[in-house]
Amino acid sequence: MTVLMEEPRALDEFGELGELLDSLDLPPGYKAELIEGEIVVMPPPGFNHEAFLAMIHYQLSLRKWLAVGNLGVITPLGKFIPDLSVATFEYFRRDSDESWQGSDGIAMVVEVTSSNPEKDRDAKRRGYALANIPVYLLVDRQRKETVLFSEPERGDYVVVARRPITEPVPLPAPFSFTLTDIL
Repeated sequence: MTVLMEEPRALDEFGELGELLDSLDLPPGYKAELIEGEIVVMPPPGFNHEAFLAMIHYQLSLRKWLAVGNLGVITPLGKFIPDLSVATFEYFRRDSDESWQGSDGIAMVVEVTSSNPEKDRDAKRRGYALANIPVYLLVDRQRKETVLFSEPERGDYVVVARRPITEPVPLPAPFSFTLTDIL
């Protein structure tokens, strides 16, 4: 299901479309996001998609980083649900029961491409940069590469590091370690 707006709106102006997003009654495992004025509904991911996330999550947890899926993140380009949102223990100790959270305190988001990779490559990249999330890791299964975006500035990331999907991914500070064997 896709609902279109005439043009993207600022964060305060999600209005009716944001309300519609929050009122959707989806089948179990499905998720809906508001991406540049479009409600995008996605089915549950497949095993390979989740295997990438499991390997990344495991390595982050060994280094005392918490990573969760299904955390709704508000960005200037919409309401996104990253495959993984990575933050410190302090971030997750906040007292909030809201479905959608601001991006302050999120150190990295991870997306693994699925049926609509262009949203991950473009709109989500720009949204995360505008939300000032320091690191965005994209595992692009179709192109068989990882793309690490860092140093958000003026609505995009200044540093972009592409690697074949089979190669290790060095993460910048505050992580300062290398992800290995994500495939």
